[in-house]
Amino acid sequence: MTDHIKMPDVTPIVRYLADGEQTTFAYPFPIFASEDLGVYIDGAKQVSGYALTGAGVTGGGDVTFETPPADGALVTLARELPIERVTDYLEGGDFSANSINTELDYLVAALQQVDRANDLTLRYSDFEAPGDAVLPTKALRANKALGFDGDGNPVAVSLEGSMAAPDFTAQGTGAVTRTATDKLGDLISVKDFGAAGDGITDDTLAFQKALAVHDAILIPRGVFLITGTVSLDTRKSLIGLGQRSVIKAQSNSFFALEIPAGFTTVSNLRIEGGLVGIKLWGKDAECVQNTVSDVQIIGAATGIVLDGYNDTNKPCYWNHFSRVLIEQPTLHGVHMIRTGVGDTPNANRFYAVRVFSKSAPTTGSGFYVEHGAFNNSFVDCEANVNGPTAHSCFRIGAGSNKTMLINLLTESTNTVPNVRLDAGSVETIIMNLTATSDGAAIYDFSGGNYEALNAGFPVKNRMRKTSVTDLNTTLQRFDTEFIDTPGTVALDLSHSVHIVNATSGAITTTLPAAADAVGVQMTVKKVDGTANIVTVNEDSGPGPDGKEIQLGGANDFVTILSNGASWFITASNRQSANTRYHDGTGTYDIDMAVDTYLLSSFGGPMTARLPPADATESIGRCITIKKTDLSGNAITVTEQGGTGPDQSPQSLSAQWQSITVLSNGADWYVTARYP
Repeated sequence: MTDHIKMPDVTPIVRYLADGEQTTFAYPFPIFASEDLGVYIDGAKQVSGYALTGAGVTGGGDVTFETPPADGALVTLARELPIERVTDYLEGGDFSANSINTELDYLVAALQQVDRANDLTLRYSDFEAPGDAVLPTKALRANKALGFDGDGNPVAVSLEGSMAAPDFTAQGTGAVTRTATDKLGDLISVKDFGAAGDGITDDTLAFQKALAVHDAILIPRGVFLITGTVSLDTRKSLIGLGQRSVIKAQSNSFFALEIPAGFTTVSNLRIEGGLVGIKLWGKDAECVQNTVSDVQIIGAATGIVLDGYNDTNKPCYWNHFSRVLIEQPTLHGVHMIRTGVGDTPNANRFYAVRVFSKSAPTTGSGFYVEHGAFNNSFVDCEANVNGPTAHSCFRIGAGSNKTMLINLLTESTNTVPNVRLDAGSVETIIMNLTATSDGAAIYDFSGGNYEALNAGFPVKNRMRKTSVTDLNTTLQRFDTEFIDTPGTVALDLSHSVHIVNATSGAITTTLPAAADAVGVQMTVKKVDGTANIVTVNEDSGPGPDGKEIQLGGANDFVTILSNGASWFITASNRQSANTRYHDGTGTYDIDMAVDTYLLSSFGGPMTARLPPADATESIGRCITIKKTDLSGNAITVTEQGGTGPDQSPQSLSAQWQSITVLSNGADWYVTARYP
């Protein structure tokens, strides 16, 4: 194969008359990609049931059907390209021969396609002067035949005197007379194209033929068996006469119905079986403004799928589902997903859609919004799943954003979660949830990224950041976090009160940067009676009131508030009466966590060592050190890296002697001594 297609002089269409046995049919013209070939049986475009080879090959390739087309069926293979530019060249960029060759090949192929279309038109001969090529107006040609006047120009010819069906006139003033043929053409039945509706005969081709030439197709009472996907193109409609109008998929290996474009309608019918009952995806065009109403889907693996697919220019937006019953799905009732690189299914509306397992085992969820954004809403919907194999009644996946659940009823036979919020889901809104499964009402892995009103258990309401002008509160509750692991713990915005137990070792609690916590108030409280310090500092900042805070006594606490620039202490019990008792020998480091240190040197001499005077915890602090024992072992007060208070070590040699010292940030000074 060359680097690009060699575009031969060939008509890009070929037709075959099937014999009921042949499965492989050649197309002797090149195509650029598999989607460039239209495959038709008796004029109905096929979307599944065949395999294609030869895309990108100059000589063409083959189409192989899974089942031989029926004897006498017309098989048509045609190249169908969108008439569009497929490349663009940059000013000053590389000029690739392969790119220009491909572009020219594409243009030639498009011209061949237009030339083929011209072959199908009525036109004047090159050997006569063209006359009037404009048809008479619609009003003049209605219910008339096309004829030609004496100059050979088109005119409308009356059907009077010719054999015609009886006329039809509706009752009522202003009614006009129409031919019966015109009247019967108002709504075309799938039976008009050979469908049997007996549940035995394969009616797939009848659907495909009818939809190929008509926009609205009636499905009368009957069971219409299909062995392949029925595809609805733009502005097509399938309209049944109620739940006795049944489309039945022969197996669960294919989609029963697919909507690969927009502005279609499916209503008043029943769908049985299929890998998916109805799949909406932007395969051919924008999949928007489609309506599915008064439809029952039973026994499909998944009832309804909305797929963002792989082209952001062909999104799955603004589709409407109302009064739909999905019974006995084996995987999901409704599934919203993106299988390619397209956009997520966004802004779709579900009203009174019910998923009912009817005791059949379900392995997925009643509703699963795996991907979706911007106000996908589910109003007055219901999910009943059969456990224990089911995952959840309603699942909001990691790729969902701003999903609305309003007036939901969820139920199951066991502990299946009613609503599960996956990690990564964003801004889910749940209002008026009736949760009757024994599982969690709201099983949250999103980190609280949702809001609830009259939903959840035991707390029915949950609001995130909210501005209140005037609030009268009867009872306030605060989210509380318990911390007992030694080391450094980063405090996030998920809790406002932090209870800290430092029994196992010192703990440092780090506040978020003040700029990331505007208006946030936090409380940190030490609850243990050990000498292990609880330090409060700030991530990339100086800390509360510009310094670290040490909580050393049992039940010491500090409450701090951020204004967006700094953290400020608004309350604390770090008062001068806070004390610590220590009995030991050797060197004891004064950690500045309390204001009064009662020391006993009964077992031997002790050195009470102050931190450097310029240390953050020292500046401006005044502390008292007192000897409590009656031994003659002295307690010497010194300074780390310095000489001590008043530039020298200070000795406490007798019981009850004490010294009070103060740091000005440069030196420690003795401010009082007793006696």
